[in-house]
Amino acid sequence: MTMKRTVLSAAALLVSASALPFAATAIAQETGASSGPVRDVVTVTARRREETLTDVPISVTAFSGDQLDALGAQDITAVGQVTPNVTLEVSRGTNTTLSAFIRGVGQQDPVAGFEAGVGIYLDDVYLNRPQAAVLDIYDVERIEVLRGPQGTLYGRNTIGGAVKYVTRGLSDEPTASVRVNVGSYNQLDVIASASTPLTDTVRVGGAVARLSHEGYGDNLYNGIDNYNKSVWAGRLSAEFDLTENFQVRVAADYTDDASNARQGHRLIPDQFPTFDYPVLDDEFDTRAGLDFPEQSVEAYGGSITAEWMVNDSITLKSITAYREDESTTPIDFDSLPEADLDVPAIYTNDQFSQEFQMQYSGDRLNGVVGAYYLDANASTAFDVILATTGAVIGLPGLNAQTFGDVSTETWSVFADFTYDLTDTLELSVGARYTEDERSSIVRRTTFIGGASDIFGGSAVPIAVTSDFNGTADFDDFSPRASLAWSFADGQNVYATYSQGFKGGGFDPRGQTSAAPDFDGDGSVSDGEVFRFMQFDPEEVDSYELGWKADWGNGWRHSLAVFQMDYTDVQVPGSVGVDTDGDGVADTFTGVTTNAGEATLRGVEFELSGAWETNAFVDGDYMSLNATVGLLDGEYDQFINAFGQDISDQASIQNTPDTTASLSLGYSVPVYSGELNLLSTVSYRSESQQFELASPLIDQDAYTLWNASAVWNSDSGTWSAGLYGRNLTDERYKVAGYDFVDYSSNSGPFTPTLGLEGTLTAFYGDPRTVTASITYRY
Repeated sequence: MTMKRTVLSAAALLVSASALPFAATAIAQETGASSGPVRDVVTVTARRREETLTDVPISVTAFSGDQLDALGAQDITAVGQVTPNVTLEVSRGTNTTLSAFIRGVGQQDPVAGFEAGVGIYLDDVYLNRPQAAVLDIYDVERIEVLRGPQGTLYGRNTIGGAVKYVTRGLSDEPTASVRVNVGSYNQLDVIASASTPLTDTVRVGGAVARLSHEGYGDNLYNGIDNYNKSVWAGRLSAEFDLTENFQVRVAADYTDDASNARQGHRLIPDQFPTFDYPVLDDEFDTRAGLDFPEQSVEAYGGSITAEWMVNDSITLKSITAYREDESTTPIDFDSLPEADLDVPAIYTNDQFSQEFQMQYSGDRLNGVVGAYYLDANASTAFDVILATTGAVIGLPGLNAQTFGDVSTETWSVFADFTYDLTDTLELSVGARYTEDERSSIVRRTTFIGGASDIFGGSAVPIAVTSDFNGTADFDDFSPRASLAWSFADGQNVYATYSQGFKGGGFDPRGQTSAAPDFDGDGSVSDGEVFRFMQFDPEEVDSYELGWKADWGNGWRHSLAVFQMDYTDVQVPGSVGVDTDGDGVADTFTGVTTNAGEATLRGVEFELSGAWETNAFVDGDYMSLNATVGLLDGEYDQFINAFGQDISDQASIQNTPDTTASLSLGYSVPVYSGELNLLSTVSYRSESQQFELASPLIDQDAYTLWNASAVWNSDSGTWSAGLYGRNLTDERYKVAGYDFVDYSSNSGPFTPTLGLEGTLTAFYGDPRTVTASITYRY
């Protein structure tokens, strides 16, 4: 099988790994099925090879490009609304940095030095950092969401799960399409794509997207839009059939995000005398005064994928990739004109990766053996300008600058095989061994006079409070095993054990002068400083029982029950530090420890189906999709920065106890085409932003309602759609900053860093309506 045919066959077969009903146009007749509309065979690559969803003994939900269109999904976070026990959100103070949690496991701090807990993959290339990972959805073939640790097949930092974003392959025939979206807040999107064969063995193609809208709110201080969008993005690819059995795909992508800085909404009035800033009425409005550096995100990368089918049993595959991104952003923590807690920041990341796979396919044995290498660097530089605090103590603006540079070199070898014990019973085993080397530079410098020279200021350095340079090696062995029984056609029950880990490192905000005297000998040694700065990997052991069924009449379901034992949980945090003994915190230090152990238990259920009704006209039909995720997570141990076990006070962050969605669709032939109507309601119970409760930032339970009407011509040439998102205009928090102590929601509020009191929140998108039209050639 050639690479080209592999891509095209997967696209043809894939409808939805979760069998969502809203891609009504993709419903087709199965061989030997009844005359009513039912779903195609579903194909996913969760185990690095093409399989039907029912055969995969792990929890997977996937979405085809048509389904994402029906949902009106604009970026990757949209799939989190209709996938059980998944949280995908835009990180605080950013437009394109991703916070991802699956089954209670993830990481929301994007600073260099902290590893992600959910792996994001773009065409099988792992994105090492969360910056620029809120991937816009265009020219996409499918998105797969793998829940539970994927340490064996996908490696480090997939401890919670993985999200795979797969772009469209190229066709043997010339193709072209243009899509235009117009909508609320002066939304204007133009997306164009085209591909063509140059010869019988060479195909080229690409896509370009201009995505824009005005702000959902305003910055009342400087008069610019808040929560606007201004993005250029593009992809190019070429496929070469070097021989009948040897193909190469070369791909490149580029994104330039010039949106304004996303600033927060203060939840409390300012707390320092002489200023009077009441809480603003509109959650998308801000008074943030920081305007440097200019907000910008630039990301690009390329990959070369080569596949050689040696014979009918063995296929060799190589994936070589390089990626780079740079983000500059002014984050005004206090969201006030005063520089009470202003944080201009720069993030730069680059990575080179190489993966080799040998896939084997036999009569009873199937699997993959592989090796992976990653060489990556992540650098973060930011000021913490405490001008108000400096003025109080007679200084012209204090600034605690942090520079963190982290190099990662990691390699691993892995294998995963499935053996058919009988015609209905299969055993799968796999393992991955990983070696990690982490080298880190953490430098903390105190300035006076505002911003440092990195951000165009003229502040003067007065003290280097931390100058750390350390290296640590980590290794891990992640096994997996499952037993699956297909007791009837389309029925599969399985039991799976899997393990994953998230890499260790050094606290990128740590201050060596704050290191404690661990052994009590009256002095702090280099070893104690190293111990204070360094943290170990965390691990998850997962046990899952599942039942998947494709009933062959258009209905499909999956049910999973799981328990995850979460150990050595990395708990990052920051505490104010009074360096001169005057009782006022004039800087801060990061404190990250392997302070936690947690147990996560849950249930996930997905049901979908479609049936012909002929209720109004011949050929119309209804569709339904329902998902439910229940999660009971609790900390068994949680040691805070002061050495106290506060597990009775801590909760699993960014993880509702209940997630659910219900989609109802109706499709009917209309005007030489088909009209697909979809209404989707998604629910999330209350959740905490951090491990410790922050009542004004934590989000109460909420429900979102989206709806769409999409018409597709029978020829496939034209389509038109109308999409409504968050139709009830729900205001819900997705992130925030909390640097106050308070006894109630009405105060008093005691600032723990700065003097104005920092309690700010960031919100999900308000109600929007979008109309689109697409022409395809």
